[in-house]
Amino acid sequence: MDRKKRIALYGGTFDPVHLGHLEVARGVSRLFEIDELWFVVAQLAPHKLTLAVTPALHRYAMLALATQDDPRLLISTFELEAAGRCYTVDTLVHFKSALGESADLFFVMGADSWSEVGTWRDCDRLLEMVNHIIVSRPRYNLGVDHIAPALAARIVDLRGSGQASPLSHFGEGEKIFITDAVMTDVSATDIRRAVRENSGELSDMVSPPVAAYIRKYKLYRDTNER
Repeated sequence: MDRKKRIALYGGTFDPVHLGHLEVARGVSRLFEIDELWFVVAQLAPHKLTLAVTPALHRYAMLALATQDDPRLLISTFELEAAGRCYTVDTLVHFKSALGESADLFFVMGADSWSEVGTWRDCDRLLEMVNHIIVSRPRYNLGVDHIAPALAARIVDLRGSGQASPLSHFGEGEKIFITDAVMTDVSATDIRRAVRENSGELSDMVSPPVAAYIRKYKLYRDTNER
């Protein structure tokens, strides 16, 4: 019997998209046999309202350049085009409604987002609605005390295995998968520092077309820019 199509959503400001983001996207796609992974570009993350963010046009353009050679990696403008503030739970409702029963939906988040998810809008509903993939980062301790026990019971810890079993192996209902198959430690802060210092390290942290775009449009040179 053919399995459903698997679609993953990877949200963030992507300011800018870097090699760590791409490694996560490709590693998760490989591990979970994802057919399409959509980068969902946030207009402004609700938990980062006090931070300045590079205009959406630049962030979208850099994502387009970074993903242009991989047909599985796509970009969604749903949150950019939303009227008013858009929360992750709204995005999941939209995609789940649009896809119906035609696909298994996954939401990808990093360890830093997982540590804050208890503060997100409608956290319990968000975690129940679709499958989640939590990607470990160096020096992060992934706890579960910040979510309800019923949700913690849905966790499937794949760390150390390097592979995922078929979803049917884990029983009914959406799961929260934790994986360490992709361990990346690139940060936007390091990228901005490299730009300000005119360091060759920039090419080690972003793809060549993104590095060229940053230089061409003189992004991240302001010490106050995020």
